[in-house]
Amino acid sequence: MSFKSRLVTAAVSASVLAVNVIASFPALAQTAPMPAAAQIITTSVSPDQVRFGTMKIDGLNIAYREAGDPSLPKLVLLHGWPSSSHQYRNMLPALSKRFHVIAPDYQGFGDSERPDPATYQYSFDAISVTMEKLLAAKGFDHYGLFVQDYGGPVGFRIVGRNPKALDWLVVQNSNAYEEGFSAAWDGFRKALWLDRSAKTEAPLVAFNTLDAIKNVVYLNGAGHPELVSPDSYEYDAANVAGPTNLRIQLDLFYDYRHNPELYPVWQKFLRDNQPKTLIFWGQQDVFFTPAGGEAFLRDLPKAELHRLKAGHFATEDNLPYIADHIISFYDKQVKSKR
Repeated sequence: MSFKSRLVTAAVSASVLAVNVIASFPALAQTAPMPAAAQIITTSVSPDQVRFGTMKIDGLNIAYREAGDPSLPKLVLLHGWPSSSHQYRNMLPALSKRFHVIAPDYQGFGDSERPDPATYQYSFDAISVTMEKLLAAKGFDHYGLFVQDYGGPVGFRIVGRNPKALDWLVVQNSNAYEEGFSAAWDGFRKALWLDRSAKTEAPLVAFNTLDAIKNVVYLNGAGHPELVSPDSYEYDAANVAGPTNLRIQLDLFYDYRHNPELYPVWQKFLRDNQPKTLIFWGQQDVFFTPAGGEAFLRDLPKAELHRLKAGHFATEDNLPYIADHIISFYDKQVKSKR
């Protein structure tokens, strides 16, 4: 029998087997009848368990993770690139006994809808508007705000439009100062942002590969790389894979050029409002320098800064420290002042 014939025979056999297995399901169920006195137990859902939901916002299905009793103080977690609310998969349960926590997926990220970038303009302005509407729809009218990486450009836009929404602020490697940019940004600032073309995009495509996401974004600079779960970089790499998803990321890489233009606005917001602020800064972040974390103290001299031996995603290998200090900071600096 030829190789081709063997393939055809194998395919037919597999199809027949599948049909037989499916057809046997009712018979299988009948072989194990439910005892007459058996009870089906419906367990209750604890408020501090992570709940997954979606909501239609601006015509898009926006996904989010939520945990904690709604009566607790509210805390918003805004994710960075190239991640999603998956970034906070362990942080939500760590905080949910003390806060009502929500972590949304931006459009184009995680489990949120991904409109075609050929007809939809991906920008930090658009993301911030959609996220603001989601928070309002979920009853988050005032809250603490945790921002990491892209979370800063999104979050500062939101609270800039509605300063009264911000009760307190937590910053983890999210830049708002010129000196925070490392040399890793040269390809953006000296090429892509000046002249977007296939030529200037090409070197940045590599950032969206599994190898780069794993070794440059997650493991590089990590204080405890053995604690960084492969789920993190493998999930992120899968979510940015493919031509459409790559185009979304490149559109946002290009739109990021508008963020430094707003740094003076964000800095003035911090100076004028003096939010209670807690800062965690991974000192070995390939993208944002230690000076970027120190710079916040110019405008927020009373902020609490923790310099961590960590990289870009410090919550991956420093979660207990970060979660514990978020709770203690709230108790000492925020709760007692309200």
